[in-house]
Amino acid sequence: MKKTASKTRPTEATRSQLRATLGEVAREEAKNQLVLGLRELVRKNLREFVISAGAEALAAVLEEERTQLVGPRYAHLPTRKARRSGSAPGELVMGGRRVQVRRPRARTLDGQEVQLPSWTAFGAEDPLNDRAVEQALVGVTTRRYARSLEPLPADLPSRGTSKSAVSRRFVAATERQMTEWLGRDLSALDLGVLMIDGVHIDEHVMLVALGIDADGKKHVLGVREGATENAAACTALLADLRDRGLPTDRSTLVVIDGSKALAKAVRSVFGERAIVQRCQVHKTRNVVDQLPDEMKPSVRQAMRDAYAASDADRAHKMLTNLVRRLEKDHPGAAASLEEGLDETLSVKRLRLPRKLERQLSTTNAIENLMGSVRRLSRRVKRWRGGKMILRWTVAAVADAATRFRRITGAREGMTPLMRALAQHGNAATALRAKAAS
Repeated sequence: MKKTASKTRPTEATRSQLRATLGEVAREEAKNQLVLGLRELVRKNLREFVISAGAEALAAVLEEERTQLVGPRYAHLPTRKARRSGSAPGELVMGGRRVQVRRPRARTLDGQEVQLPSWTAFGAEDPLNDRAVEQALVGVTTRRYARSLEPLPADLPSRGTSKSAVSRRFVAATERQMTEWLGRDLSALDLGVLMIDGVHIDEHVMLVALGIDADGKKHVLGVREGATENAAACTALLADLRDRGLPTDRSTLVVIDGSKALAKAVRSVFGERAIVQRCQVHKTRNVVDQLPDEMKPSVRQAMRDAYAASDADRAHKMLTNLVRRLEKDHPGAAASLEEGLDETLSVKRLRLPRKLERQLSTTNAIENLMGSVRRLSRRVKRWRGGKMILRWTVAAVADAATRFRRITGAREGMTPLMRALAQHGNAATALRAKAAS
């Protein structure tokens, strides 16, 4: 006969201990919830306190300025040149909005209003405009601008956070930024490299020029709007850079994506002093795109091996052999590879250290910059003409420029590059002198 296991009932002491444990857990949980609630309340109140304290501190500063101007209250000063004149409603910039506060007033003895320096500074529109641009660059829409700001105490009325107000400030700030950026003097830059690329936005093309100086530092030089990436638009961009001081009378390495229009524009402005480098990545992509899928990996690798060769002659031989192999069955790919082949090896002929050679043989440096423009442009739902696109493009490149680093390989490579460019310039000068004699 099978015995059944006897069930052990919990004793009263066990039940009491269990109730005590559960009660302790419940109290601890309630305590945690209370702490979290208090923490959030303190955080919110602290933000409001900081803003209120800031407003009170500003009021104290303004009153101190007025006292320095007119003297202590109720004091009779024979040398006094101004007097208190009560206060009036006013607005100051605080926390990304215009806050309504009382403005202390002072008048000269003949009744002329005296401006207090701190009031003038805090009442300026520039901080608000800059805040609107910063918010747009990080993806805050004009509709959500108000929600992105710290809350104000109830006793501080404010305005300037509506969609239309924020939009007006963004336009004003980017208009000013565009005027400054597109009019900068370039004559002080010691540039060795110029990169040009274009990005299509809506029905427009934005051409951007990036310079690299003798220390390897990057500089956004100019932006130009055009209907297409044609020679006329490129020439206009380069002519503008020249007019703003970019030297075109010395040899410069110009890196482009392979566009014939860009190459034509570069030569029309720089002449024989331009060393044109076609982007090896673009060239490889253009060739491979004209081949069947089964051939793409091997041809891509063959081109990479050629571009990694120890010298330009070896690379040229490997590429021309590849052209011959492709001619019979894939003449389109062969023609694409042969077109401008020499210009994909321009940097290699300069015999630079490998790190810098790799950086300057492609347009990667400016492609990264154009990526910033593309990312920002995707946040706009409807474009209203080329000027709006130009403003947004300038805002994007100006923001990206704040995070620029020196180009990879600059430490050991820029001095040999600048030396090679000087030698090229001397040779070009000698040839021109010989032709003229």
